[in-house]
Amino acid sequence: MRIAVTRSGGFAGLTRRAVLETAGRPDGARLEGLARRAVASAPAEGGGPGHGVPDGFHYEISAAGRTARCAEKSLNEAQQAVVDAVLRDGDPLP
Repeated sequence: MRIAVTRSGGFAGLTRRAVLETAGRPDGARLEGLARRAVASAPAEGGGPGHGVPDGFHYEISAAGRTARCAEKSLNEAQQAVVDAVLRDGDPLP
């Protein structure tokens, strides 16, 4: 499964993008399950700009043909785990 994360906003207003392929990873099945839960549990309003706190981050998580948009303060456990793993271990995107 391909999992992509975009983080934008924050104090400096920088955008960071990364993608992670789960195939061949020892934790691949766990990450796939987390990613499915992360995109399925996104709030109906999207949690995008206008939601969250001033200078907070906003995230876009894409996996399994779905995309979730979440404000930093509203990330659930699955979303936070996916964001952390992809931004830490994934390949940076321009």
